[in-house]
Amino acid sequence: MKKIFVLDTNVLLHDPQSLFAFEDNEVIIPAVVLEEIDSKKRLADELGRNARSISRLLDGMRVDGRLHEGITLPNGGLLKVELNHRSFMRVQEMFGEMSNDNRILAVALNYHLEQLETQQVSSVVLVSKDVLVRIKADVLGLMAQDYLSDRTVSTTDFYAGYETIFVHPSVIDEFYTYRFLTNKSFQAGIRLKPNEFVILRDEMGSSKSALLKVSNDGARLEPLFLSNDPIWGITARNAQQRMALELLLNDEIPLVTLTGKAGTGKTLLALAAGLLKVEDEHKYKKLLIARPVVPMGKDIGYLPGEKEEKLRPWMQPIYDNLEYLFDTKKSGDIDKILMGLGSIQVEALTYIRGRSIPGQFIIIDEAQNLTKHEVKTIVSRVGEGSKIVLMGDPEQIDHPYLDAVSNGLTHIVEHFKSEGISGHITLEKGERSKLAQLAADLL
Repeated sequence: MKKIFVLDTNVLLHDPQSLFAFEDNEVIIPAVVLEEIDSKKRLADELGRNARSISRLLDGMRVDGRLHEGITLPNGGLLKVELNHRSFMRVQEMFGEMSNDNRILAVALNYHLEQLETQQVSSVVLVSKDVLVRIKADVLGLMAQDYLSDRTVSTTDFYAGYETIFVHPSVIDEFYTYRFLTNKSFQAGIRLKPNEFVILRDEMGSSKSALLKVSNDGARLEPLFLSNDPIWGITARNAQQRMALELLLNDEIPLVTLTGKAGTGKTLLALAAGLLKVEDEHKYKKLLIARPVVPMGKDIGYLPGEKEEKLRPWMQPIYDNLEYLFDTKKSGDIDKILMGLGSIQVEALTYIRGRSIPGQFIIIDEAQNLTKHEVKTIVSRVGEGSKIVLMGDPEQIDHPYLDAVSNGLTHIVEHFKSEGISGHITLEKGERSKLAQLAADLL
């Protein structure tokens, strides 16, 4: 049975290609949605880019016919810009004000009532990324759903970057004897990915265990090449932190992603690894640290002072970690140190676009607030001989149209998890303090 999907503005602004995501069903764009898109097209951020993209897309479709009469999409569906279902009376009885959201609801409701009156079988579904719009639709008796086509993975299938496998103790003994294992050592059905970590435990119940890493080509399991010695005063406090350092300090892995709740050590570990590689080993020319000014691309000119002063409130978490690593005693010491070194640069992501960044250790903090397009833009800036680390907490998102499964960080983790040039670890145990861990878990 075919359906009629009525799209909210935020769906098109989030993904201009959403027009083609509804198979051979009918897709309705209310006229008010075009007005809202028009109001966004001059913005300099991601919303403005998407508004211009959907405008060009719709303009190109006019060669196939009149949009208000309906045109056939490549997937067999029908696209229509709706001009006639604008009666607001029924929605006004419920919500009163003629806001744009309520006008979109009115279009969906009128379509729904028309289907009932004419005894047609097509069900009407309002698609919106706005939770309150979906709640209002439910109050009106309408079917409503989030836009799900951009979701990379379900919330229960997040790639952690490591697995705990229970094996016969002879397998653990074999590893310690030969210092490697092949995939044939495991039972059928276990598919390990390149640079994935494996914790082996004795299925017989003894304390025997081993920590291994899958090779870049995925052919064998090898011991970790790093000892647990301090790095810029930082020592791994749990198995996941040790795995993270293994990836951060491996020059053969140019893309590393770290996820985890607040206080799990993502930023501190990445900074310590970057300082070691840049200042001690001179593997990279510069340490570049950036985080989005949420929303990304937002003009920060409303803050007082020069560029550095404007950035400081947004970048303060980075400076806090640098002060800890450099063991500064007085306020302002870290600025003098960074000025003297010259090889450490703290930036907003706004200034990274358009650049080519070769030979640098790049850290992108709060990457969960990036869209898929923004992550693609950033990673495609990485030049020859550079390493990039993206980290964040997918459960702590400030972007209005992103969630744990549709953000750029989750997107890149899932798409690169089978590639030998990348590695990922989910940090689970908070090490900031007992209070911080309880707050992350309970609140």
